[in-house]
Amino acid sequence: MRRRLSARFLILNEAGHVLLFRFVHRKGPLAGQDFWATPGGGVEEGETLEQAAVRELMEETGLRRNDLGMEIARREVALQLPDGEHAISDERYFVVRVAADALSWESWTDFEREVMVEHRWWSRQDLLEAKATVWPENLVEMLDAVTV
Repeated sequence: MRRRLSARFLILNEAGHVLLFRFVHRKGPLAGQDFWATPGGGVEEGETLEQAAVRELMEETGLRRNDLGMEIARREVALQLPDGEHAISDERYFVVRVAADALSWESWTDFEREVMVEHRWWSRQDLLEAKATVWPENLVEMLDAVTV
C-alpha cells in the first residue's frame, strides 16, 4: 500500500473550540460514509510537508500563515481514499489559533463542495458527548496536550 503524507490542523478559536468539517459521501467508493474530521490534505508532488500545510490551510479555510510551527502529533492509519485507492495515511498535525471565526471556502474544489457539507466549532465536552463519528479518534487527547 502506498504511504500518503498529509498535513492536518487543530484550528482553535479563542474559546478553545476546534474546527471540524462534516464529510458526507453520497457516491463513489466512500458512499454512505458520514463523519466529522479536522481540515487538511495530502502533500503533492514536489512539495515539502510545510509547503503542503500552508497551502492546505489556505485552500480549506482561507486562513493564511507563512509558518505553522512544529507538528504536535502524528497518526498513521490505513484508509480508503475517495478514488477507491487504499493507502496508509501518515497524518501530521499542526495547531492553528485564530482570533476570529471568519473562514473562507473560495478555494474549495467541486469535490470538496460536494462532500464537506457542514462545519462547526466543537468544545472538548461536545467531543466527549459526540454520537457522530469524529476523526481522529484521539482528538480529545490531542487537544488536551496543546491546551494544558
